[in-house]
Amino acid sequence: MSPRLDASQTQRATSAPPPERPDHHLVDGSTEDALAGLPEIPPYDEVGPVDARALSKTLFERLESLEEGTHEYSYVRNTLVELNLALVKFAASRFRSRSEPIEDIVQVGTIGLIKAIDRFELSRGVEFPTFAMPTIVGEIKRFFRDTSWSVRVPRRLQELRLDLAKAGDELAQQLDRAPTVAELAERLGISNDEVVEGMAASNAYTASSLDAQPEEDDSEGALADRIGYEDHELEGVEYVESLKPLIAELPQRDRKILSLRFVANMTQSEIGDELGISQMHVSRLLSRTLVRLRRGLTVEE
Repeated sequence: MSPRLDASQTQRATSAPPPERPDHHLVDGSTEDALAGLPEIPPYDEVGPVDARALSKTLFERLESLEEGTHEYSYVRNTLVELNLALVKFAASRFRSRSEPIEDIVQVGTIGLIKAIDRFELSRGVEFPTFAMPTIVGEIKRFFRDTSWSVRVPRRLQELRLDLAKAGDELAQQLDRAPTVAELAERLGISNDEVVEGMAASNAYTASSLDAQPEEDDSEGALADRIGYEDHELEGVEYVESLKPLIAELPQRDRKILSLRFVANMTQSEIGDELGISQMHVSRLLSRTLVRLRRGLTVEE
């Protein structure tokens, strides 16, 4: 199932207006206590990276003291999402050249941001952007891996394709040439057959339309015009293979005449001079031989 179809929390984070502080007369005392001391946050698009980082740290400290599922917890968590959406947009910009709309990529990346917020712990001593970016990018890459294949292949082969690409780049730099199947298999600790299978699966990632027009510098037509044509030379190959045993049964002089006429492209007069016989005799011998061969082909059919 596509990630953008199963995360209502993402829709709130990306489409809902920024969370507002609840009116004090609408909440009980515990809510006021939970939200007391939080800094006033300006519009999110006006918060710079440095301020967003400082505000996020304060909000994470407060989030750790709140009970999950409460209104106060949701308020602080949603505020963290809004404050750090710039991380998602930055990560999504790396995939702008893909065919998916940038809005969908941002939405998927927001799921990664939410996961990072839920997993982050201040005690680790790591800045939140450093912790969150791999999760955001990983969520976007997983989305493309699951939805961007032209032909559906097993997840195992999708992951193998990525491993082969990474290993291939590393080995190419070390060896200064393209790695062999055996070298890739040794690097990944798999069999040669698995490497070949992964390479074959890579062909399913993208597909070309048969009606796609060629590039401007391409002298050939559309792909549909270049495949599935009738190869007329195949019929000639069949006849040659059928004639070989028939020609082998001919007398030596008849084989010689055939060779001079159809291989050396000599005229009947030139063949007569070569063999010391008249042109008329050459014509009769050649006609007799061709009739014999034609009859032999008819019988074979």
